[in-house]
Amino acid sequence: MKAFRLDELEAERAANDGAYLQFLRERNMSVGLYALDAGQTDPQQPHNQDEVYFVVSGRASVTVGMETTTVGRGSVVYVPAGVPHKFHHISEDLRVLVVFSPPEG
Repeated sequence: MKAFRLDELEAERAANDGAYLQFLRERNMSVGLYALDAGQTDPQQPHNQDEVYFVVSGRASVTVGMETTTVGRGSVVYVPAGVPHKFHHISEDLRVLVVFSPPEG
């Protein structure tokens, strides 16, 4: 079994000075923690994998293709491979679990 604690993942991500920490990689998927602070710009480009975002904490808007919605704790967003997407209007520090299938990178 592989089990993780969000507080430990957040500490590891912060210690590595990065916005993204991949913490699980398997044959058919990878999972990471993505962090954007309030007011920050999301630098993402479209990915070659399908993605699911699960918002752990924070508030923002997200645009996927031509659709925009507000997200907060508990929100789940699906992004098809190759579709442009960005978080924006980040009003509270955003922490998001990201599942890629197949694995990223």
